[in-house]
Amino acid sequence: MPDHTRPPEKRVTIYDVAAEADVSPSTVSRAFSRPSRVNSETADRIRRVAERLGYRTNPLARALTTSRTRMIALVIADITNPVYAEIVRGAQEAATDGEYTTVLIDAQESDRLERAAVERTMSTVDGIVLASSRMSDSAIRMVAKQRPVVVLNRALADVPCVVTDDPRGVRRAAEHLGELGHDHITYVAGPQASWPNGIRWRSLLEAGMELEIKVRQIGPFSPTMAGGERAARELCARPATAVLAFNDQMAIGIIRGLSRMGVNVPGDVSVVGFDNILAADIVTPGLTTVAAPLYAEGSAATRHLLTMIAGAPGHTGRPMVLPVRLVVRDSTATRNPGPGRARRQWARNRSAPDPAAHRP
Repeated sequence: MPDHTRPPEKRVTIYDVAAEADVSPSTVSRAFSRPSRVNSETADRIRRVAERLGYRTNPLARALTTSRTRMIALVIADITNPVYAEIVRGAQEAATDGEYTTVLIDAQESDRLERAAVERTMSTVDGIVLASSRMSDSAIRMVAKQRPVVVLNRALADVPCVVTDDPRGVRRAAEHLGELGHDHITYVAGPQASWPNGIRWRSLLEAGMELEIKVRQIGPFSPTMAGGERAARELCARPATAVLAFNDQMAIGIIRGLSRMGVNVPGDVSVVGFDNILAADIVTPGLTTVAAPLYAEGSAATRHLLTMIAGAPGHTGRPMVLPVRLVVRDSTATRNPGPGRARRQWARNRSAPDPAAHRP
């Protein structure tokens, strides 16, 4: 049982460190907030004493004198989406290198929740990275007027942005499917508020015109495996031999949903995803996907944010564009030449009961 008779441990203060290091409290404060203004030997001695005593600086208290908390906010659309794992890692390591702490905010795919969380956090952070923000352009600009902001996966005038070369990625996916003999591609759309979703659909329209491939869109669907499974049921009603999904999670859900309905991937339909998350290489068949440099996205956005906090100009007039590449795995194959085989298979399964519909 805990000993309630023991007095609580005394918290080490700046005055304890000053007394032990034989300097004034103001010198201790400068050693941590503005070390360049303290003799290097004195600063080293103060840090050694502070470590031995267990002294920890209070970032919010330090902000009162330095106007810096050494904290930044990273806002992501959905913490359960694995695409953000490498983005968060890249951002956090870049922040750590710059001696900053990262505050993670999950917007839960809600512009309302995202804006409320940003407003609550703004006074305690020095800058903000918005990853796949669902807020409106005007809301983002409002935030950018109050704190340094870098937007990830979205191009926005007057605000620093880091984006991936999605048009190039869509083009490579369309070329790949065209080389396999597919002359129709169905795009399975993600959230309407997602900037990349619009870019990917418009890029597919352009690629289709140039490559003489017919394209159509279904959706929007939730950017999850469950959303992909719902899309599979709609695909069954409107058969296609090639599918480009908004992201990998949806693509994996489509493969699972089609498999339950007896449709073979890639024998009857080829499926391509976007992002190259870890599961893309684990799922069966392995998922062909447009690989985004997720770690580099988080790292580049955060490093740029830290330079802005330090006083560098943020906006260069154009977004920073990172390259993508097509990773070909087993979910795409040559279009089945059998006359109408896939369409007949899909038609037979349209009236079949959907096992997913009976799940608790």
